[in-house]
Amino acid sequence: MQLKSIFTVCLIAVFVLSCKDDSKGTVNESTKETTEAKFNYNVEQFADIKILRYQIPGWDNLSLKEQKLVYYLSEAGLAGRDIMWDQNYRHNLKIRTALENVYTNFSGDKASDNWKAFETYLKRVWFSNGIHHHYSNDKLKPGFSKAYLNELFLATNTKLDGAAFDVIFNDKDAKKVNLTKDVDNVLLSAVNFYGPDVTTADVENFYKQKKSPDPEKPLSFGLNSQLVKENGVLKERVYKSGGLYGSAIDEVVKWLEKAQGVAENKAQGDALGLLIEYYKTGDLQTWDDYNVAWTAATDGNIDYINSFIEVYNDPAGYRGSYETIVQIKDFDMSKKMSVLSENAQWFEDNSPLMDEHKKDSVVGVTYKVVTVAGEAGDASPSTPIGVNLPNANWIRAAVGSKSVSLGNIINAYNNAESTGRLKEFVNDDEELELEEKYGQLADKLHTALHEVIGHASGQLNPGVGETKETLKKYASTLEEGRADLVGLYYLYDSKLQELGLVEDWKAVGKAAYDGYIRNGLMTQLIRLNLGDDVEEAHMVNRQWVSAWAFEKGQADNVIEKVTRDGKTYFNINDYDKLHELFGQLLRETQRIKSEGDYNAVEALVEGYGVKVDQAIHAEVLERNKQFTSAPYSGFVNPVLVPEMNDAGEITAIKVTQPEGFPQQMLTYSKTYSHLPEVN
Repeated sequence: MQLKSIFTVCLIAVFVLSCKDDSKGTVNESTKETTEAKFNYNVEQFADIKILRYQIPGWDNLSLKEQKLVYYLSEAGLAGRDIMWDQNYRHNLKIRTALENVYTNFSGDKASDNWKAFETYLKRVWFSNGIHHHYSNDKLKPGFSKAYLNELFLATNTKLDGAAFDVIFNDKDAKKVNLTKDVDNVLLSAVNFYGPDVTTADVENFYKQKKSPDPEKPLSFGLNSQLVKENGVLKERVYKSGGLYGSAIDEVVKWLEKAQGVAENKAQGDALGLLIEYYKTGDLQTWDDYNVAWTAATDGNIDYINSFIEVYNDPAGYRGSYETIVQIKDFDMSKKMSVLSENAQWFEDNSPLMDEHKKDSVVGVTYKVVTVAGEAGDASPSTPIGVNLPNANWIRAAVGSKSVSLGNIINAYNNAESTGRLKEFVNDDEELELEEKYGQLADKLHTALHEVIGHASGQLNPGVGETKETLKKYASTLEEGRADLVGLYYLYDSKLQELGLVEDWKAVGKAAYDGYIRNGLMTQLIRLNLGDDVEEAHMVNRQWVSAWAFEKGQADNVIEKVTRDGKTYFNINDYDKLHELFGQLLRETQRIKSEGDYNAVEALVEGYGVKVDQAIHAEVLERNKQFTSAPYSGFVNPVLVPEMNDAGEITAIKVTQPEGFPQQMLTYSKTYSHLPEVN
């Protein structure tokens, strides 16, 4: 799972690979680090997007063999980049090709408002890996007319006909992922995981017939395939060599084989071998074998995430989006934070869960702070800040999981933001002081607790199916909220001070609670248009956690809604009781998951997480107008440049920064387009 947001921060573009919020995330309200280097983290800003860059500290400390491994893994990730584009929407590759042809060949008036609108639209498409917004899932609206686009096409000899052209301007395929209640979510979602005539009932009935050879180790049916109807019969098109996306997958495999040749140890090499076999065969048993091997391969300085992983983009929760992250271990921070994984059993034993929902033995939880060296697919340009994998519940229980915090990504967010928005929405000076002093530490600890303890905690009741089957479209937001609640519960606990992670556990906990409630009830709304419901899984979970706690604490005035000078604030009056409320809600969310209680999760999410207080939303948007910083952020990747000798052998690999966002996007399209426009 991926965590795509620093929770006190109001809006950074960030799911854990089973938890990707984005994770893509919240707006960063934290202050800059006092040791900020002179590195310029900001690239450009357009629409609601800010593009940042990140460094790879410690690169020169790696051996050449380690640098080669990072380079090969990064190339493998980028080789599959277009898979994500096609998964997001069936016309994306056609549209991108046409728009990029215009961008590179148009020689007319580039000072006009129309051209500027075209540039902005293309940049938004690049950022979202397609024509639907990366976070809201709404189709992006061009700020130019159909007639103007035709003029550009004529001037640049660009071809884009039929539905692929019309859909830019019409109302069809308006939502990439539609999770609205009481509609056919699969049929009304534009995401290209399903044929256009496949329904939710089709999906549910199709997978009811699938039986795993070992019911105790259920296979991840649907994870690496597209489900379509051929002559009225449902059929899976499997992603593999020789199958769907085969030409790109073959390129991925080529680079993975190079990576396997410079693996740091046998366990790492064996895991890469299984991943290669999985890509070649599409066999889901091999996928499980790979995940078991990858989870156990914890030695070495380099690690990676690569394949079809997170299911957030599937309204039915089966199919994984293509995603890769290449990472280098941050030894100092990993050592400091390893205390969490070492004490995972204590956290499980002392949680407020019902005894029957606790694990007797929490196994194999590893936690590292890592330095990202490259990202692609669903992790780029919008990236998670934390990742916990694998996603299969049985592997977590039997083997364990890997949790990572993307340290240099979090650092880039923190150093690229200002504190203006924070000052606007805090209730008083005490809240501001707590955030400025403890906010970044609280963020880092919440990410760690969410990933290491949260996703690893709890267990399903015997005989209860996977959450994608029992909780259906609510599975992702329930899981993210449950992991958030684990983090919140323990952030206000003296155990953190006992473990040496904080010097003042109450102050850190208060900063954490202030930030979460402020974001969940107010500041994350700057991402939405007035009148919109909350739909993205992580935003939904932050709202239902916060709104539930606010309502249940009203009798004791735990969280007070304050109105001052026409502005709304939320002030926590009793942190101890809020801690109790978070514990109660954690107990209930684990019960829902453990028992597969669909009616309860529907009531929780629809009752607290989806609908927005329109008066507060309008106020938040008005108060936010004074700030120029965009609500979403993402990244260009550093460029790894190999130097060769006369024999064609790599002698060194240098890290450079791209000239800019458009330049990197065009380079990627030129270098890594391994798919036809129609797949």
